[in-house]
Amino acid sequence: MKESTFVMTTKQSIREAFAEASSFLAAHEVMEPQRNAQLLLEHVLGLSGAAYYMALPDPFPDERQKAWEEVISRKAAGEPAQYIVGEQEFYGIPFQVTPAVLIPRPETELLVEAVLQQAEQLWPQGAAPAGRAASAAEQEPPQGQGAGRVPGPADAELPDREAARPAAQGRAAAAPGGDAGTADGLRPLVAADIGTGSGAIAVTLALHAPRWQVYASDISADALRVAARNAEANGAKVAFEEGNLLEPFAGRRVDILVSNPPYIPAADIPGLQPEVRDHEPRTALDGGADGLAPYRIMMQQLPLLQEPPRLIGFELGIGQAGEVADLLRQAGHWDKIMIIPDLAGIDRHVLGVRR
Repeated sequence: MKESTFVMTTKQSIREAFAEASSFLAAHEVMEPQRNAQLLLEHVLGLSGAAYYMALPDPFPDERQKAWEEVISRKAAGEPAQYIVGEQEFYGIPFQVTPAVLIPRPETELLVEAVLQQAEQLWPQGAAPAGRAASAAEQEPPQGQGAGRVPGPADAELPDREAARPAAQGRAAAAPGGDAGTADGLRPLVAADIGTGSGAIAVTLALHAPRWQVYASDISADALRVAARNAEANGAKVAFEEGNLLEPFAGRRVDILVSNPPYIPAADIPGLQPEVRDHEPRTALDGGADGLAPYRIMMQQLPLLQEPPRLIGFELGIGQAGEVADLLRQAGHWDKIMIIPDLAGIDRHVLGVRR
């Protein structure tokens, strides 16, 4: 077994340090060694973009050598670079990640995009007819001991981060979960992200659809704390609920339901890449015997809601699209079922729409 402790050759330029670390990672069979080395080098030096490239000829700073050796050693031992750095970008938004949450993947951005597009077609005004007035229980998330509420950015109006995120401006002042109409006879749409993890889906939806009232749930309190920090850091208004899949939303209205649940068959987990198998949370990976248990449970839990959502979107694993689409058809609540491939051509998402 190769020694995974990295010791840097002294008196190098930053470029030479990058090349040495890349070779070390490649020798330890790390995938994309150059990309990982650059990500970690930018992190250690506190540089990015043009500033990073301009610094490459400079001598490697002595005061950063210990930190550099540590992060390369951790990477060589199999730890995901995102956990070492503590951050992963999703939909152009920075998200804190810890071993309590799954690292957001690029293919999930396509699920968010599809949900936003379908919602725009279903509700061109960005809101739904108000209908009857909601009861007090429906208007507010449950409070108090054992209610599963995680206090966070949903409890107060938060400032917008940057002009580059215009969708964050002008968000509705009402707390997520309300059903009261406005003067124009419309009410905000209610979206729920089930199994939110880092909060990537919920936060992105809240920023790009600021009139929506966005909820996010997870069975892990540790994951919810990470998600709440991400919502606050990015100025997103999201209410977080602790509980199993749809249970936190019993008796509540949900117009849009989206989920990237655990979908790896339990027997396949030992064969996953070590970075995933040994470091990412098993509860975010294990989908039961065939990987489909969370989808079946959510279909069984639909009667908990006031009514089935008009728009539902799932991410899923390789070879699961047909079966998940059949689950939606059998439920009988959606007249259009769509299967959406990822950029590699793999059927990765299933959406159900009720016109």
